[in-house]
Amino acid sequence: MVLGSHLIITAYGFWLPNDPRGSWSKFVGSWELVRFGRATKTDDPRSVASVPHDRAARLAAKQALRYRPVRFSGVQARAVGRGFAAFVRRSGVRVWACSIMPEHAHLVIARHRYDARQVASLLKGEATRQLLAEELHPMADARNARGRPPSPWAARSWAVFLDSPRGVRRAIEYVENNPAKEGLPPQRWSFVTPYVP
Repeated sequence: MVLGSHLIITAYGFWLPNDPRGSWSKFVGSWELVRFGRATKTDDPRSVASVPHDRAARLAAKQALRYRPVRFSGVQARAVGRGFAAFVRRSGVRVWACSIMPEHAHLVIARHRYDARQVASLLKGEATRQLLAEELHPMADARNARGRPPSPWAARSWAVFLDSPRGVRRAIEYVENNPAKEGLPPQRWSFVTPYVP
């Protein structure tokens, strides 16, 4: 039985559909990126972030994006956290771990009446509303004719289903240690509750 999920929510431009290490995508939907190759769909449940690859080609593809890749500042990350907190309060989703990184966020959530990918989508929406309300949206300078900026998030999110207490604890440990891997201080969020098997 599924106990929870490890959500990976990426910012716009973080992990491209034709990343040489592999991606979650079956096609490249952006004309700007097609010239950098086909989608690199992988079903490997383990992270492929450390797989050796042509870093220059990956960075060149990012330069071809329609907008600059999003990189949240610390102030913006705190606004994202306030948006996540608002959704958690309203929905009752239990969050066992959260780290909000400059280019992505990790959350470990308990099983809920909403599907895990729906939770990720709703978290992104609430975080975007918070960024707009605080005038911190990282793409505010790219507003469309109706005055709305593009989403700072990738269209899809990744959900790894956790079916054992050991798996939940391992995911929590990974998420809690994620900031240190990027040289950032530990994170504590008010909406995170302890995991009790």
